[in-house]
Amino acid sequence: MNEAQYDVIIVGAGFGGIGSAIALKRLGFENIVILDREDDLGGTWHVNRYPGLAVDVPSPTFSFWFEPNPNWSKLYAPGPELKRYAVDVADKYDVRRHMRFNTTVNGARWDEDSSTWQVAVDGGETLTTRFLICATGFLSQPAKPDIPGLDSFAGHIVYTSRWDDDYDFASKRAAMIGTGSTAVQVIPELAKEVGDLTVYQRTPMWVMPKLDLPIPAPVRGLFAKVPATQRAVRWVTDVTQEMLMLIAMWKYRRFRSLNENAKKLAALFRFLQVRDRGVRQALTPTYDYGCKRPTVSNQYYRAFGQDNVHLETAGIDHIEPDGIVTRDGRKTTIDVLLLATGYDVWEGNLPAIEVIGRDGRNLGKWWRDTAFQAYEGVSIPYFPNFLNSAGPYSWVGLSWFTTVECQMRHIARLFGELQRRDATTFEVTEAANTRFFDDMTTRIADSVFALGNCATSRSYWFNSKGETPLFRPTSVNEAVTAQDSFPLDDYVFDRT
Repeated sequence: MNEAQYDVIIVGAGFGGIGSAIALKRLGFENIVILDREDDLGGTWHVNRYPGLAVDVPSPTFSFWFEPNPNWSKLYAPGPELKRYAVDVADKYDVRRHMRFNTTVNGARWDEDSSTWQVAVDGGETLTTRFLICATGFLSQPAKPDIPGLDSFAGHIVYTSRWDDDYDFASKRAAMIGTGSTAVQVIPELAKEVGDLTVYQRTPMWVMPKLDLPIPAPVRGLFAKVPATQRAVRWVTDVTQEMLMLIAMWKYRRFRSLNENAKKLAALFRFLQVRDRGVRQALTPTYDYGCKRPTVSNQYYRAFGQDNVHLETAGIDHIEPDGIVTRDGRKTTIDVLLLATGYDVWEGNLPAIEVIGRDGRNLGKWWRDTAFQAYEGVSIPYFPNFLNSAGPYSWVGLSWFTTVECQMRHIARLFGELQRRDATTFEVTEAANTRFFDDMTTRIADSVFALGNCATSRSYWFNSKGETPLFRPTSVNEAVTAQDSFPLDDYVFDRT
């Protein structure tokens, strides 16, 4: 039997990978390697550097509960502060030394004879590990839009997820394709630089006011000296975010009227910021609040009142070397094309690498042939010693950190029991997986996804079958409790 090189390989050095490593190190695991294709840690917050980048969840909530950050400059922190936070957490918990950058993982296969995972990386190298954790998140593979003529464009193309810091936008004729949460942040900043900006919108967003208050230095000092004060602020932001999701999305059957009130608030905000009736109507969603990721901004709507910003809703017919032609035959000549077209969640992230489990089962194929499913959002039958941190029904609450900390709790209970039994392998039972899957699909039947009008949302939360298996449709408290108390006999432990 071949000896494993590592006890654990973690794919992804974002907050999911950092959190998983911290949980394992608390249990005494040190023979860990974290592989990432980028040149530094931070995941989304390392890769994304576009102007206006910021969190869209209040910063006290958008952080690890066990590691509050008293240094946020605003209630909604700018992107560079999230990157700094990732570095600080990794250094404090001694995680960085386990990281190996510029390493692309091509796939992993379970070897029955040695009870190890064989992990293939670029360059032909194969690494072996006892346990494998895929912590690549949902938003790691940018989606390239399928627009005729895109490759023929002779000007400059910029993906918002791969921002070109060296390009000079001053006085350029620019076009932005996409009006999702990234575009909502980029457009107001870009409008300040370019000579002319045409925004091509397919689906309007629900945009709410942003209480983007600065956090003065004395307050930050108080947070550092008396952490309980920041905990109190976090309690408020946690409860606010929880109620938004629980009521507006998961309990839609009971609280439909509150969802309607959210739409009315958004409409009032839009009325106050967009004076042109035609533009305001074009910016009005035709789907229910919560079907698509909502966002917050005080500048997005105002940008469309500027003389150099134009909203285009006719739809794109094709792209030519020097411009974009709409379906009604009008052409706009441009110098630079910006693509804010989101991420390929279903084909590029679930799973992010090819994973072959027991009896040759291909995880991606199995999910697509049956249904997207994972016990407690992390483990799958026929995939021993494997956890997928961004799995079906794993996303808890509006803050990604809530999801990561739930998974850290799951790791602590699962691997703690593995050590107690002196076992070498674990695998969730099919019965436990089915029970959890049935519970999730039953609960989601009460949600806005099932009962609301989501037909025109074009949300990445829906897969090609019309299913919405990203979110766990429960309260945060219920999800946390489940990770601390799931039945241990839902797993089969073995000693090989």
